[in-house]
Amino acid sequence: MKKLCFLISQYFGVVIILFFLGGMVCPPAFTWVLGKLLGFSLLSFMLGVIMFGMGTTMELKDFVLILQRPRDVLLGAVAQFAVMPLLAWVLCKAFDLGPALTVGVVLLGTCPGGTASNVITFISKGDLALSVTMTTVSTLLSPVMTPLLTWVLIGQRIQFSPVAMFWSIVQIVIIPIGLGVALRHYCPRFCEAAKPYLPVLSCLCISLLVAGLAGASRSAILASSLTIMAVVILHNGLGCAFGFLIGRLSGMSWKKCIALCIEVGMQNSGLAAGLAKAHFPGLPAATVPGAIFSCWHNISGSILAWLFVNYLSPRYDPDYEPDGAPVHAAPNPAD
Repeated sequence: MKKLCFLISQYFGVVIILFFLGGMVCPPAFTWVLGKLLGFSLLSFMLGVIMFGMGTTMELKDFVLILQRPRDVLLGAVAQFAVMPLLAWVLCKAFDLGPALTVGVVLLGTCPGGTASNVITFISKGDLALSVTMTTVSTLLSPVMTPLLTWVLIGQRIQFSPVAMFWSIVQIVIIPIGLGVALRHYCPRFCEAAKPYLPVLSCLCISLLVAGLAGASRSAILASSLTIMAVVILHNGLGCAFGFLIGRLSGMSWKKCIALCIEVGMQNSGLAAGLAKAHFPGLPAATVPGAIFSCWHNISGSILAWLFVNYLSPRYDPDYEPDGAPVHAAPNPAD
């Protein structure tokens, strides 16, 4: 069973693409995940499960790193909530996107980094501790920063409630993570025993969500496939490039630059799609960018890791030490 779970986690990128295609080919088989069970939103519940799994991997001592590396963490937070929202706004203007796709792209930009960035940083031989800390900080800041920045960028044109979005993020992100951290603190043995299986549960949840969102937005995806793909690829690629450049200009080490590059460019696309579905019900196509980004950043992350390990780091990192670590690994699905 553990081997099967490891195999699924290892090839999560392939799994999520297959589910996306399944949602496009046979929407009714997956759109049920966007419904409700006993009055509760299945989409929000699944996102909460993913965040809970993230929390069970964290310990209270991990938060000490925030105090130990204030400059790096502050720079990472500023880059996260400045670069990606600004890029989102510029791309929406440049491609003249309609209201629905504008909402989806802006939410992608204003959401925190996803935990997939941690695994990509690891296989890229970047500063993993910094990556994990930046993900934690941006996630904890997201209840305030995501609604605030979304309102600043589109609130004058597209009406929504920043306060309602704040509470959604608290319920979907902060509370489940807090419960996961508490379980890890009080029941560490249980969490260690469950560790091999949690990534698979997260994988299943995010794959079902992507398939459901793809199925529900099938017409919009087909109608704007080339445009939204171009926007998603540019958003991700430029985010990584600016993240790395900011690290270099600020004097960070090569490994820290890798962490900042990946952390800035890889967003919590599942959360972005979930918020779009919950707070912009009149714009169903707003979920499209998040669904596509979920697939694309697994592909681009693997390519980036290969470039860092096999080409860039050996040439430009004076402290590079090859150890034969594999670079073809899929991110943790809790993104």
